[in-house]
Amino acid sequence: MTDPQTAGKVTADPTAGNPPPASPMAPAAAPPSDGGPPDGMLVERTIAGDRTAFDMLIRRYQRQAVAVSYRLLGNTHDALEVTQDAFLKSYSSLTTLQKADAFGGWLMRIVSNLSLNYRRSRKTRSQLPLDDLLGPNEPSASDVGGGSDWMSQSGDPVHKLQSREMGKRLAAAMQELPEKQRLAIVMFTIEEMPQKQVADALGCSVEAVKWHVFQGRKKLRELLKEHL
Repeated sequence: MTDPQTAGKVTADPTAGNPPPASPMAPAAAPPSDGGPPDGMLVERTIAGDRTAFDMLIRRYQRQAVAVSYRLLGNTHDALEVTQDAFLKSYSSLTTLQKADAFGGWLMRIVSNLSLNYRRSRKTRSQLPLDDLLGPNEPSASDVGGGSDWMSQSGDPVHKLQSREMGKRLAAAMQELPEKQRLAIVMFTIEEMPQKQVADALGCSVEAVKWHVFQGRKKLRELLKEHL
């Protein structure tokens, strides 16, 4: 098997100074965009001792993992460190993964938990992007009931918060959200992860992800209403 000391090695690229761009939305059942074997097969090969299979998983998920961690920590160096720890932890715990093809969501849950623990222990101040977090201003009853329009990334945001002062207020407001609401907004709204993968990462249903995003946006509007 891959050497545990190098299995989670994460390296920065020329764009590492900024948060990596999110991957486009895609159906949960879509084949890997890199054209390689599906996650489940790579997980099984890794457990069986294939030295290259886990390296393929690292290449497949490295940018997304760093991006999620960056959104929670606001620091590229910290995000790279946490992501490396997450890959090491996932490698050592791979035999506990019940559904091999759910590796992506499982890994993002590890990344999220480690990032939150890192922030709590180091009191790292999070810097989050400022636009499209709040979603539509007044979602309808049908939106809350499971419709997809209110979750669309093309929905008009309440405001595009551009100023440094408003950015600080938004970052502070994000920290007041319950953990799952904050993570759902980071993963779905900012990183544009597929709903199914967000659900896997949070350990809940797709409908629960929609609810967490809806409630999180609602809470943000309440917290920022005096400044909107």
